Amino acid sequence: MKKFNIAVVGATGMVGNKFLEVLTERQLPVENYYLFASARSAGKKISFMGKDHTVIELTEENVLALEGKIDIALFSAGGSTSKEFAPVFVKIGATVVDNSSQWRMYDDVPLVVPEVNPEDVKWNKGIIANPNCSTIQAMVALKPLYDTFGIKRIVYSTYQAVSGAGIAGYNDLKNGIEGQAPQKFPYPIAYNMLPHIDVFEESGYTKEEMKMVNETKKILHDDTLKITATTVRVPVFYGHSESINIEFKKPCTKEVIFKAFENFPGLVVMDDVKNNIYPMPILAENHDEVYVGRIRVDESVESGANIWVVADNIRKGAATNAVQIVELLIKNALEA
Repeated sequence: MKKFNIAVVGATGMVGNKFLEVLTERQLPVENYYLFASARSAGKKISFMGKDHTVIELTEENVLALEGKIDIALFSAGGSTSKEFAPVFVKIGATVVDNSSQWRMYDDVPLVVPEVNPEDVKWNKGIIANPNCSTIQAMVALKPLYDTFGIKRIVYSTYQAVSGAGIAGYNDLKNGIEGQAPQKFPYPIAYNMLPHIDVFEESGYTKEEMKMVNETKKILHDDTLKITATTVRVPVFYGHSESINIEFKKPCTKEVIFKAFENFPGLVVMDDVKNNIYPMPILAENHDEVYVGRIRVDESVESGANIWVVADNIRKGAATNAVQIVELLIKNALEA
């Protein structure tokens, strides 16, 4: 079997570390890994896949020196870094899978959730975008409903973990519990909630809210969808939760909704309210699945439903989804 060479850019960050963890678990047919990070981490040794890897400083010179030697580059180093360096990796023959928001809304860049639109990987021109963490888990739950009933309108309300803001967000909660002032968020997150993720736009919506609106339309290839969102940061370390209200095009029943969820890849139904069984972040942590529960028909509209969706935002919401895209690329290459 052909073996591939993979670069991990931002290997020392929170998501970069999770990339390495997921790659270790998945055991892909990889011959060499190249781990890149900023000058601050260059030269550091990372023990990975049974050997010590020296972190390479992310410079154009160092990337160009590996021309023809990297097949796929996994990026989680921020939008500005991706904007500068993703084209350099493409230039040396690599396909980039980028976890930042930099490329998501470019028309010629696929935005992929492998359970939902795997076929979009095939038309990439060198860069594939990993969607926003909150969008990824919503798509896994919404796709079977979209296919079954058609969707007119979606109302997202999210309850997002501090790890979605990186190590600084994580530390704000950890330190805030001990009474320390926040460094990342504008207000304390411990014992509090902030209806404010990313920057506010002139409309009053945040950038995070508009990511969910625009990315949902792109992934489902449906610009007719009516979508609104409110995103909230909550004092949870890992695991985003979402209340999603959906208005359908066709009549629905609870039974058919459950049927639609049956056997959908990556989706676990956890809905037995008589026994207090429903998804929670604490149950999703360190898992790759998306959990759905609190499934109810919405009687305020002609045909609609409410669902509660939970997933680990660093695994399925970032690293695992990106590695699944890598798996698709490898599968397609081996079948070509």
